[in-house]
Amino acid sequence: MPRLLIVHHTPSPALQEMFEATVSGATTDEIENVEVVRRPALAATAVDVLEADGYLLGTPANIGYMSGALKHFFDTIYYPCLDATKGRPYALYVHGNQGTEGAVRAVDGIASGLEWQKVANPVCVMGQPGREDIEACWELGATVAATLMG
Repeated sequence: MPRLLIVHHTPSPALQEMFEATVSGATTDEIENVEVVRRPALAATAVDVLEADGYLLGTPANIGYMSGALKHFFDTIYYPCLDATKGRPYALYVHGNQGTEGAVRAVDGIASGLEWQKVANPVCVMGQPGREDIEACWELGATVAATLMG
């Protein structure tokens, strides 16, 4: 059974809402035979990444960059997973209060180095997530999980 790994850093109520929406989308009844595994960024390991078939990443934008927790995740898994995970699908959601561009650019750069394939545009939310933002997160989770069904 294909496995979707959701790696997230969720230090705020806004990010918790976004995380729950992505999980809900990834685990909706329409998604069949995809196992969804959730790991906080500081707990996710190279083994988690190697055992997964696709990735959904969540982070706050801190001072124009991804969270230190997600950067630590990438530092930990980059070389052990470099060759073995090429071509795997990924997507990203980001919450910020002053801008999300730097965080998106940083994650996309690292994912590009890993040769992961972006399967959806990032969901970027500024301030308190609204209904449309939460729906976009749900769609993101469902989209990434659906890519693994085929």
